[in-house]
Amino acid sequence: MPLKRCVLRDIHTLAQFYDELARQLAFPAHFGRNLDALWDVLTGEIVGPIEIVWEGSAQANLGVDYAKLVALLNDLAAERDDFTFTLR
Repeated sequence: MPLKRCVLRDIHTLAQFYDELARQLAFPAHFGRNLDALWDVLTGEIVGPIEIVWEGSAQANLGVDYAKLVALLNDLAAERDDFTFTLR
C-alpha cells in the first residue's frame, strides 16, 4: 500500500484539525469529529502506512485539546507499526 501522508499547517481550531485530517486521509462520511471517533477511524478504518506531520504545532492555540490530540496521536504511533506522527 502507498504511504498516506497528512501534513497539518496553520491549524488554529479543533474544527480545522479534524477537517484537514478527514480531507487528507479520506475519512469516511460518518466520522464523528471527536477523540473516540478519531481513534476508531485511525485504528480500524484507514489502512496504513500513515504519516501525520503537524507543522507549526507550537502555534496551535487549542488549549487542553492540543495535549489530548498529541497524546492520542503518540498513542497511535505506539499501537500501530505502520503509523508515524511528527511535531515540527
